[in-house]
Amino acid sequence: MTKVIIHCDGGSRGNPGPAALGVVIEYDGNVKEYSQYLGEKTNNEAEYEAVIFALKKTKALLGKIGVKNREVEVLVDSELLVKQMTGKYKVLDKKIQSLFLQLWNLKIDFPHIVFRHTLRDGNTQADALVNRELDASGSKLF
Repeated sequence: MTKVIIHCDGGSRGNPGPAALGVVIEYDGNVKEYSQYLGEKTNNEAEYEAVIFALKKTKALLGKIGVKNREVEVLVDSELLVKQMTGKYKVLDKKIQSLFLQLWNLKIDFPHIVFRHTLRDGNTQADALVNRELDASGSKLF
């Protein structure tokens, strides 16, 4: 079974503040990079939106059948998201509950998906995409 590796990052400058996502999808020798400005969000919201975006893009790239026949490893630097997606933490925040449900429903199409926590230095490419998008939007660090 072939493997897809997805690096995701979401970030905000201020919490809440201007936010963006960065995604790197590696599959079949290809590497696709995506970034998107999200507007005013918390950091946790941006992290969830990054993974939701990534799974939608992966499904669009590989098709519904393609994602069923592959291992998918999602690497994020949000320990909260990983622990919520693996059932170790409850989802208490109302805004995050909605995003959690979207992600939970998306992951049904990925029978071999694993969410893994990585430190920021293990996610540098996705982090750089977030910062590039925030810089392009005119968002400044505080």
